[in-house]
Amino acid sequence: MIQKVEGIVIRTTDYGESNKIVTLFTRELGKLGVMSRGAKKPKNRLSAASQLFMYGTFVFQKSTGLGTLNQADITHSFREVRNDLFRASYATYIVELTDKLTEDRQRNPHLFELLYQTLYYLDEGIDPEVLLRIYELKMLAIAGIKPELDQCVSCSSTEVPTAFSIKHAGFLCQNCLHKDERAFVVSAQVARLLRLFYYFDLNRMGQISLKKETKKELQQIVTAYYDEYSGLRLKSRRFLEQMERMGNFE
Repeated sequence: MIQKVEGIVIRTTDYGESNKIVTLFTRELGKLGVMSRGAKKPKNRLSAASQLFMYGTFVFQKSTGLGTLNQADITHSFREVRNDLFRASYATYIVELTDKLTEDRQRNPHLFELLYQTLYYLDEGIDPEVLLRIYELKMLAIAGIKPELDQCVSCSSTEVPTAFSIKHAGFLCQNCLHKDERAFVVSAQVARLLRLFYYFDLNRMGQISLKKETKKELQQIVTAYYDEYSGLRLKSRRFLEQMERMGNFE
């Protein structure tokens, strides 16, 4: 049976001397793997389409195991992302996070749209740190580990929170701050941004300009939360952090 899907390549694995197993995240079927025969050969017609981040229409032959990729029509190659190590390192982390937090063939058109939009804005030069925080926060719901961002996790107060507790998985108000001495004390702006990024509609994306200190604060909280609850140890994140330490992203 022939199947046609709209998809984005989120992982590739070499198979044998000339083949690749290509993992697609698709609008119609969620995540699935297909065999791309001969894709490691430069002149193969499927070679370009079998590379990371490629977006387009993929036609494959279904089978009981891996399907076989027959044809691909690439709509967007995200050229700027692919040619820039800075942006590519963020994109690699985004697709690996998507891969690790989704099950095979679990349809999620909303997540597909989010992934496409995030890669599109990365390609357009929107601040990658901001895009990554938005994506990470939205993926917490997919992972089933969403923190309490609408009220104090302890007393349900809707006053402006003064801290974010990893231990209690959410915001703490001033009166409940004593319940976690290791909670991240947050400014009103950072609290607002954590909530905003989780609910943000990427269709409304414009240029968001944040101070370096604010971005660092957001990164520390989100990273600590993922470390505590997701169980993920991603190579792409380690690479990203290594590059940041080297000062390549100044």
